[in-house]
Amino acid sequence: MTVQNENEYEDLLGLWSDLESGLGVLLGSPTSIQEFEKRIRQYDRWMQDLLRRDTDVGLYLLFQLASNSSVGYSASHALVCAVLCHLIGTELGIEPEEREGLVNAALTMNIAMTALQDELAQQLERPNARQTDAIRSHAVRGQEILVQLGVSNPLWLGTLLLHHDDSTSKGEFRTIAPAHRLARILRVVDRYAAMISPRKSREGRSSTDSLRSIISGSDPKGDEVGHTLVRAVGLCPPGTFVRLDDQQVAVVIRRSQQANRPFVAIVLDDSGTLLKPPRLHRTANGNPGIRAALSASTVNERLNHHLILQLGAYAAQQG
Repeated sequence: MTVQNENEYEDLLGLWSDLESGLGVLLGSPTSIQEFEKRIRQYDRWMQDLLRRDTDVGLYLLFQLASNSSVGYSASHALVCAVLCHLIGTELGIEPEEREGLVNAALTMNIAMTALQDELAQQLERPNARQTDAIRSHAVRGQEILVQLGVSNPLWLGTLLLHHDDSTSKGEFRTIAPAHRLARILRVVDRYAAMISPRKSREGRSSTDSLRSIISGSDPKGDEVGHTLVRAVGLCPPGTFVRLDDQQVAVVIRRSQQANRPFVAIVLDDSGTLLKPPRLHRTANGNPGIRAALSASTVNERLNHHLILQLGAYAAQQG
C-alpha cells in the first residue's frame, strides 16, 4: 500500500504512532499488563502487518517518528530495533522461531530501564553512579522481569540477556549458538539505532557514519550483520536525509536494487530554500548523486510528508 493522498498518509502515520504509544504503555508498566507475553506477540504481528503494506513507507515513517517522537525514547528505540531486526532476519533467512525470539527481545531488551532510558535521553550530563549501575544490570534484571511476567521462550530470554555481551562477537555467525547469533544481530541494531537517534546531549549521527562505525569496528573479514543491515535498508534508509553533489538536500523515500542509490525527494535547493513542491529524483539514473548522509537536525523546515510519500508511490508504480 503506497501513499496516494493525505488521508492515507494520516491513517498510516496514526497506525505507526498508535503502535509506538501502545508499546510505550507495555514497557512503562509491564507488571500491570495482563498476558504480557501475548500482548508483545500481538505487537509483533501488528508491526509485521504494517511493514507488509509498504516497507519503504514504514521505514520512512519510523525514522521520522524516531527523530520527532513525543512518546519517549525507549519505546521509539525498541520499535526501530524490532523493525530492523525483522528485516535483517528476513534478509538472512533465519528460521521463524528465531526471528520471533529476536524481535521480541528487541521490543523488550530495555524493560528493566524504560523510565531511566527516557530520562537519559533528556539528560545533558553523564550518567551518575546509580544510573550506571542500572545500565550495567539491565539485561539480567530484564530477563528476571520477563520470567516473572510468564515469558519462557529460551531464545527470547537468552537473546535479551546476551544483547550487551562481548562474547557474542566471537565465532562464525552461522555456527555459534542460536541465542548468541541473535544477540549479535541485536547488539549491532541497538548500537546503530542509538547512534542515529538524537538526544538532549547530542544530535543524532548520520546513517552512513553510524554504519561505518559499526562495520569498521568489527572483524577484519567484515561483519555479516552490518553488511546485511546495509542490504536490508540501504546505506541511507527511507526517512533519512542526504546532501546531493549539487548541494541540494533530499530525503530518501524508497530503496532501490543498489544500496547506495535510492529514490529521493529533493526538499531544499542549493541555497537551503524549501522546494514547494518537493521533486522526485532517481539517484540510480545519474547525477546528481549522493555526496553525504545528513543527520535529521540538518533540516529544520516543516516538510509536507504526504506529498513526499506520493512521489514515492509514483516511483513505485514506474519501477
